[in-house]
Amino acid sequence: MQRHPGAGPLQEKLKILVKPLVFLFAFLALSFSLYHLGLFHFFTNQHRLVAWIHSLGVWGFAGFIALQVVQVVAAPIPGEATGVLGGYLYGPVVGVALSTIGLTLGSYVAFSISRFFGRPLTEKFVDAKTMERFDYLLHHKGAFLVFLLFLIPGFPKDYLCYILGLGHLTTLEFLSIATTGRLLGTMLLTLGGTFLRNHQYYRFFLLSGAAVVAVFVTIAYRDRLERVFQRLHERHLRKKGKGPGEPT
Repeated sequence: MQRHPGAGPLQEKLKILVKPLVFLFAFLALSFSLYHLGLFHFFTNQHRLVAWIHSLGVWGFAGFIALQVVQVVAAPIPGEATGVLGGYLYGPVVGVALSTIGLTLGSYVAFSISRFFGRPLTEKFVDAKTMERFDYLLHHKGAFLVFLLFLIPGFPKDYLCYILGLGHLTTLEFLSIATTGRLLGTMLLTLGGTFLRNHQYYRFFLLSGAAVVAVFVTIAYRDRLERVFQRLHERHLRKKGKGPGEPT
């Protein structure tokens, strides 16, 4: 049988596209089902979430962890809301522990999805401008830089999990960075929820006001901060004798 020219590359392209298309179809089907069943409204209603978690009884811990996983992977609800919810339901210590477990698992799932399915799928969830801004992270590990990005208030950390799945960080390195980088923000959100739980509203509003100021300052100087981080990253690479485009 005569082989047609170009059949090999075409088959390779089809293989590359199959996984992302299958996942995208499954994701769209799940999203449609959630919307049709009214679950999107459920996830965005904090009172319903509290009632649902309480109704789980001894399984409430597992339900809350699952909620944190979902908000990282699919983001149907704001991460700030679930962080405050953890403090409101469980207090500062247990709330931080459960949120950290859920956020770490969710980060791992997002990172693994991106690593397994590759860039064609990731670009369906992360816009081209964001991908371009952080493209340099895909050529080097830049562990300390990634840690700093996770520390920035209001930074799109869930998108970052998908982007980093395309880079050179190992799974263990990524999980270590994501867990410790998210910890400060998790503690502050949980503390806010604890203030609400104890009816310490003035403390909650003081903490919220400080957080809002921090987020606005970060947004105002975000581009400048990212340029500084990128320059530090490139300087570190030059000291190691590697150019900006060379993999580590």
